[in-house]
Amino acid sequence: MKRYIQTLIIGVLSIALSSGCSSNLLETVPNDRISNEIFWKDANDAQMAANAVYNYLDQVGDYFSWDGITDIGHTNVPFNQYAIIEIGQHDALNNTILDFWNYSYKGIHAANFYLDNVGKIQSADPAKINILTAEVKALRAYYYIKMLVLFGDLPLVTKDLTLQEARQVSRTPATAVADFIITELQQAADVLPIKQSDIGRMTKGAALGLLARAYLYQGKFDLSAQTAKKVMDLNTYELHPSYATLFSYGGENSKEIIFAKQFIKDVYRNNIFAYMGPYSQRASNSQFVPTKTLVDSYQMTNGKNINESGSSYDPTNPFKNRDPRLKYSIYVIGDILPDGKLYNPTPGSGTNDAIDFTYLTTSTGFNLKKYIDPLDLPQPANGGLNLILLRYAEVLLTYAEAKIEANQLDQSVVDAINKVRQRADVNMPAVALSDQVSMRAMVRQERKVELAFEGLRYFDLIRWKIADQVLNGKVYGMTYKDNSGATITVEIPSFSKVFRKDRDYLWPIPQKERELNTNLTNNPNW
Repeated sequence: MKRYIQTLIIGVLSIALSSGCSSNLLETVPNDRISNEIFWKDANDAQMAANAVYNYLDQVGDYFSWDGITDIGHTNVPFNQYAIIEIGQHDALNNTILDFWNYSYKGIHAANFYLDNVGKIQSADPAKINILTAEVKALRAYYYIKMLVLFGDLPLVTKDLTLQEARQVSRTPATAVADFIITELQQAADVLPIKQSDIGRMTKGAALGLLARAYLYQGKFDLSAQTAKKVMDLNTYELHPSYATLFSYGGENSKEIIFAKQFIKDVYRNNIFAYMGPYSQRASNSQFVPTKTLVDSYQMTNGKNINESGSSYDPTNPFKNRDPRLKYSIYVIGDILPDGKLYNPTPGSGTNDAIDFTYLTTSTGFNLKKYIDPLDLPQPANGGLNLILLRYAEVLLTYAEAKIEANQLDQSVVDAINKVRQRADVNMPAVALSDQVSMRAMVRQERKVELAFEGLRYFDLIRWKIADQVLNGKVYGMTYKDNSGATITVEIPSFSKVFRKDRDYLWPIPQKERELNTNLTNNPNW
């Protein structure tokens, strides 16, 4: 039976408890909150407050958007705010940017609220308090990692603020925020146990894995490789043998999963199936869909790219002899859907998944298969499938990339990559050690297909400084033959991705925040 972290939401000045107040409280105390004076009494209070910080881990929409607005994905509904970002017409008033800013700072506030008050507890179990505190510090660092990439300089808030204080904070230099993230994760990793009794809690491996990611994002490659190796040397994690089941209930909490946001049907549910599933499956929404760029990125089973000489790629049978991860990750024509029917998105086919059936069906002819578990079909908005936030395959690829960028090319680099490529049900040909330029292209290709639609692609493109090269231009989808026999490649009509090199490597500071606090400056060219 799945074990999960109890969730509760921290308000600005109080803690809202899902269980309500205890019966001995005065009736004058609101029945949805507990004041500081009566709350911080024992280790159980500390655990509930720490649990609240987990509540702000990735939302379903944001999780899939980080790939959905890149070259490998597309926002399926054209009037969605994410589509506005895709076409480069967003600004400081964009609600998606504001919502992400607010949601992230709510998580940071929940962490600060815990850290400011946990010292009030006279606990008989200080070791437990130390572990909870380390969890909260690691979670706060997790929130700041993304914020740093997106906004650069930003308010580094490390304590619970009054309203007046909040209106006077200024942006902290990105270098200082980066140093803070590193320190927090180092301190957390020193305290956290390798395993926790409750699945879903932050562990030593999770803190170290996030630290390796943070170092990688900051360009500190030698330290990133060293830290990733520490995760590998824990001998706790291994690749799940089946990529096909990794993103289903069959792969939940396997030895590959280092950190995940936990859900459970009926209790703390998600709408992943309804949000990302093909339209024919109980009118699911296909909010973000894969593109031709992603589909074409999967190699042939002989290890060659589809456009490479000797690849044996057959455009009339494009999915034959391809990297198995393609069919494990993406619904393509002819696949079996959760309801047992054949997936056919071809325009004019008359199916509920046909590109021209409704604006809610896939616009590219592809749908995401990862996370679309048939067990969720009866209730698509009542899912219990966990969102994977860090897994061992990423750590292996982080190790390889960091070693490559540090120009420390050795057998351990290709060993790490080949472990990922040669998972039991993937079994792609091994790669050989080569020069730095070739190895860099190799590991980036591997991240692209192995980690597709796991919330990392946008951050990769930003840190590699290639977003302006790959996030401009038309969006293409499937290739099919029309009634006349002509070969047609789907092109999203009247839509072109735009990424301005002089502006878009950082998001704007939300206008509403700047109106409330005139100390907040904006990023260049916004």
